[in-house]
Amino acid sequence: MKVLGISGSLRKQSYNTALLTVARGLAPAGMAFSEADLSAIPPYNEDVYAEGFPDAVATFREQIATADGLLIASPEYNYGMSGVIKNAVDWASRPPDQPFDGKPVAMLGASAGKLGTALAQNQLRQVLVGLNARIVSRPQVFISGAGQIFDENGGLLDDAAKGLIGQLLVSLQDMIAG
Repeated sequence: MKVLGISGSLRKQSYNTALLTVARGLAPAGMAFSEADLSAIPPYNEDVYAEGFPDAVATFREQIATADGLLIASPEYNYGMSGVIKNAVDWASRPPDQPFDGKPVAMLGASAGKLGTALAQNQLRQVLVGLNARIVSRPQVFISGAGQIFDENGGLLDDAAKGLIGQLLVSLQDMIAG
């Protein structure tokens, strides 16, 4: 079972990229992870799209298409999803054969703020539902106070959060298998 991890943050010490590493370590038996690199995806431009998909976009679309499911970790910026993830989704969803159609997707996120990433995930959920992705609804993983629950190496110190991530992965596995 192939799961593509997608981080909505490009920062080297990103809490959301660290969540994908944590998830990899908590994955149920038979679940293999790969990670997308969104750093080379240019800002969406209809004129560029008219000439074809840039290489980074074509690679990202292929990664989505060949994955059995997606795990998206996105920060929350200004009460919404990151521009990085929105831009990547906008590019990947262009015809032909937009790869989110029917794809199982689980979401999680970490933020330094008190709300975690609840608003960002709600916004991302709306976009993905519009693309006919199949969204794992429970558990919802909104990690707040990220600066205090990750160690200097990106390790997650909160056992309750680890438990929720493990449950989320089982829910994603069930959706993929079901």
